[in-house]
This record gives sequence, structure tokens and C-alpha cells, in this order.
Amino acid sequence: MTHGTYRNPVLNADWSDPDVVRVGDDFYLTASSFGRAPGLPLLHSRDLVHWTLVGHALERLEPEDEFASPRHDRGVWAPSIRHHDDRFWIFWGDPDQGVFQVNAPEIRGPWTAPHLVKEGKGLIDPCPLWDDETGEAYLVHAWARSRAGANNRLTGHRMHPDGTTLLDEGKVIVDGDRIPGWFTLEGPKLYRHDGWFWILAPAGGVETGWQGAFRSRGFFGPYEERIVLEQKDTDVNGPHQGGWVRTPAGEDWFLHFQQRGAYGRVVHLQPMRWSEAGWPVIGDEGAPVAVHRRPDLPPQPPAAPATDDDFPGGRYGRQWQWAANPQGGWATQHSADGLRLTCVRSAGHRDLRELPNVLTQRLPGTPCLAEVGLRLDGTVPGARAGLAVLGDAFGWIGLERVADGTVRLVHRFAEAAAVTERDAEHPRPATEGQARLRIEIGPGARCRFAADTGDGFRPSGPVFTATPWRWVGALLGLFAVAPEGPGHAGAAAFTRFRVDPL
Repeated sequence: MTHGTYRNPVLNADWSDPDVVRVGDDFYLTASSFGRAPGLPLLHSRDLVHWTLVGHALERLEPEDEFASPRHDRGVWAPSIRHHDDRFWIFWGDPDQGVFQVNAPEIRGPWTAPHLVKEGKGLIDPCPLWDDETGEAYLVHAWARSRAGANNRLTGHRMHPDGTTLLDEGKVIVDGDRIPGWFTLEGPKLYRHDGWFWILAPAGGVETGWQGAFRSRGFFGPYEERIVLEQKDTDVNGPHQGGWVRTPAGEDWFLHFQQRGAYGRVVHLQPMRWSEAGWPVIGDEGAPVAVHRRPDLPPQPPAAPATDDDFPGGRYGRQWQWAANPQGGWATQHSADGLRLTCVRSAGHRDLRELPNVLTQRLPGTPCLAEVGLRLDGTVPGARAGLAVLGDAFGWIGLERVADGTVRLVHRFAEAAAVTERDAEHPRPATEGQARLRIEIGPGARCRFAADTGDGFRPSGPVFTATPWRWVGALLGLFAVAPEGPGHAGAAAFTRFRVDPL
């Protein structure tokens, strides 16, 4: 990247379904978090290019029982973030429950408990609008065919200005079935501009579609449409849903995602202007840009969401999320550095895709080396802990206690359709009960595993290609587990987690 320009993607990891808002000189972004906890990540920037993770708006998902186990394709879908009446507001759709919102006086909280605004199956991608011209409030949302039996349409409601209830039964305000060639219309973002109601929404599918713009003089329509961003001759497939934001200097920008397989949904920043006919023109005359002039904003030092962690005092950083709602005692705080995870006893010694007590973070979108130190203090045979790459298929390398009380290094994997994991390498002794674990993640998310048990790093097993889950990119994970049984099974200590570029 040269001085004065930026290169896409600006967030090169799985920050799915981004939306953005400006408050003063600050920009804030949130994204889908599905079934992981905490949810609703909150990112901050002052130049729209460099972002840091400053917290989460949702500590736990509800109902508790539903999210006590991993639900990678459920939970928080496609949130919208707005600032109104001196408060931040986030609305999202849970496809099995309905439209929720939380709000807070400051981005770091305290955030309210989730409030169900509209109950129902298949209600997704909600976005509110408080109309400063009339004092009225509105909400638009899309539909998930998997739950509602239909999609490709947007429904609009009048909303109480306090954001708690809807004031009507709703009306289909854009029907994609009536627009030739349009399908899977979703992800609407609602705005007021130049006397028009605007809806920016993608269609055509996550990997193959385009970004549309709709405008109407009245909220309930009729709307006219244009395609305002599409792949054309670029390598940016999609490009999919996102949000429009205006800088203090009056520049317009659009943040959207691109689906990249195991890397998930990475975020691009596009310039935006208005044509003489009053329509938004995004990117380079409707095509995504790879490199562009930076926004006219004060220069900022390079920054990105954290990946490394020394786990000071046994605490883990904001970049980590549990695979499900956490229970007390999974991680133990203490006076020294290092993460101490309890070897949670698990019925049937389930594979990692089913375990809630896996601490995860996003797989970086560029080649990198992930490394962590591990000492296994788990005392029962079968206690194990390790470093994993998780998706529909998964692979992990770590330590396991065997029947004679010794510890061995193990490397295992499971294909997407497999119900049990298999050895990727013959186990070998780890006489000190500790190891340094490494995963080299190369182009195409091809992963090479290695470990140092005291005699230097040695490669382990064949190349493993990371895979996404449904809607979710692959994840890096730390875990500790033990077979079902009585009593405490001990713990595992992780130290100095690092992700370095290759």
C-alpha cells in the first residue's frame, strides 16, 4: 500500500454482513456472529481503512438452552447499527425467533438486554430508520426461505420511535419476483437522502450476485431499482451486502463483504458518489476497486483487530469467542500469564464441531503461522487439549493423557461427513507433558501442522485444507476436554498465542 491509497479488503477475515455508522469523527462497524458468544462485535475506525475491535454488544445468546451447544448457522444474522437519540442501536434477525434489538449510550456499553421487536420464523436482516423530517420510525427486513418458505422480498413496517414495537402488520415494499432476473433479494439497509427513501440491498446470491439500490418518495413504495455494484471483470465475486456512510467532509463510502470460502466474508471499502440522475455510483463506475485513494480523513496509524494474546492474568482478549454460551469454570483467572482451560468432561467424548467449550477466533485471510504453547495438566486418561482449525472438516494438534499416565503428542482430523476423528500422524511421546504447537496456513487455506516437544519443530501429517461452515468461515480454536466421568479432570495451560504473516 502506497501513501495516500488503500488496498482491499480492509478487513481480511470473516467479518460477515458488515454495517457501519458515523458518530462525530468516529466510525463504528458491527457484523454477524451467528451462534458464538459474545456476539455482535464492535469495531472502531477513524479513517475507514484501519479498524480495531473494541468490544461486543451481546454477552450471551437467548434462549440459553438453545445456544448451550454450537449453532454455527443460527443466532445473530446480519445486524444493522444506527445512532439515534444519543444512543447506539443494533437490530438483528434470529431466523428461528424474530427481530431483536439492543441499545446503549456509548459504544462500549452498557448494552441493554436483547428485546424481541417482532416474533416469527424467517425474519432476517432488519434495519431501522428514524426519519428526522417527519419524526416517524420505520423498519425493513428480509426473509429466509429455509424458515419462512419464501424469500426475495422486503417487508416494511412503521415502528414506534422508542424502537420496541412495530405499529402494523407489515407490507411487502419490494418484491424481487416482480423484477426480471432478480432473485435472493436480502440484506436491506434503509436510509433517507435527498427527499427519497433509499434501500441498498444485494441480490443474486452471496457468491454470484450484485448490489442493488431502490428509491421511493414514500416508505411503502413504489420503489424503482438499479444495479449499482457488480463483479464485472474484477475478481471480487458477489459483491454482497454492506452499509453506506458519509464522512464529515461529505464524502460517501460503502463497506460490503466478499465471500472467500474458508476465509469467510472479508470486508471491502468502495468509493461512492451520486450521479446526475440521483443514483448512487459505487466503486469504479459500478465495479469493485482493488486499490483506491484513501478517504479524506486525518491519517491514522496502521491498525487491525488483534490476533496475538499472552493471556495476562489468565484472561483472553476480545478477539476470542466461545463456540456457544460459556459456562462458569471453563477458563480460570490467575496471577500469572497464560490461559488455563479446564478439561471439561464431555458425554461420548464428542468431536470438536460439537463442543461448546472451544475458544475461537477468525482465520486470517492471508498466509500466516499460528502458534501456541501448551502444557497438559489433565489428570485422567483421555484428557486432551490442542490447537485446531475448525470448519465442516477440522484438524487439530495437541496433547493427550494415556492410560499409563504419560502424555503423547497427537494430530487428528475429521472430514466433513465423518462422525469420528482419525489420526493424521502416529502419536509420539511428549515426555515433559508440554509442546509448542504450530499451524502454517498457506494459500488456499492449506494447513501444515507441526509441533516441538523439546527437540525442535517437526512436521506432522499431510496437508489439511480448511473448510468453511455454513455461513461461517473457518476458525482457529483452543480447547481442553476429557471423557465423561466423576470428579475434576484437570486443566490445560496455553501460553503466548501468536499469528505471524508468512
